Amino acid sequence: MIKYKIASVDSIIVYFSNSISKESVDLVQHNYALLKDSKDSGIIDITPSYTSILIRFDLEKYDSDLFTKYLKETISLELKEEGQEGKLVEIPMYYSEEVGFDLDRISKLSNLSIKEVIELHSSTIYRVYTIGFLPGFAYLGEVDTKIATPRLDTPRAKIPKGSLGIADNQSAIYPIQSPGGWNIIGRTYLDMFDKNLDGFSYLSIGDWVKFRAISRDEFLKHGGVI
Repeated sequence: MIKYKIASVDSIIVYFSNSISKESVDLVQHNYALLKDSKDSGIIDITPSYTSILIRFDLEKYDSDLFTKYLKETISLELKEEGQEGKLVEIPMYYSEEVGFDLDRISKLSNLSIKEVIELHSSTIYRVYTIGFLPGFAYLGEVDTKIATPRLDTPRAKIPKGSLGIADNQSAIYPIQSPGGWNIIGRTYLDMFDKNLDGFSYLSIGDWVKFRAISRDEFLKHGGVI
């Protein structure tokens, strides 16, 4: 059951579920697109998460009651058929212990070889669930249960730009150098954050992601940094 709650004097949170599921993610992404496409001048900002959407509105056009009424008339529970939303994006990825600092850790915890860990990760097609933490930091799900791995007990002070990580059943690429506690398994030469891109992100909510394993030579040829 959808819940509408006042977050502040000029914002409403719409909750689609109490727990993360494919259905809740689909509803969030579908309605995020609906609200963006509405081009209502009274909507100032829209921030989606896994199970909810935070919408900030213009106090000169709406008050909380009027805006909640507008949302109830706009929000839809009718999803498009599977496969109609989002584009498929292929990302070249250099999987190697040279840049994948935690490949050995995941290998030991999963009782799989490093080659098997790489094959399992690169053979999955991931959904972009949401974007946050950093601009362009796309949360991808879901990682194969065989290699799902908890975050590091002690986060690293610096994770290099382009690093690919696993945290529990999610995967993500660090768009810039930053601290982080995800298990690092590879690196891409692509810029996941770009001020010239829509939303500053190479990926958009609802996209599908397929990783293509590449060699060290290809990684360096295209500007990758070890």
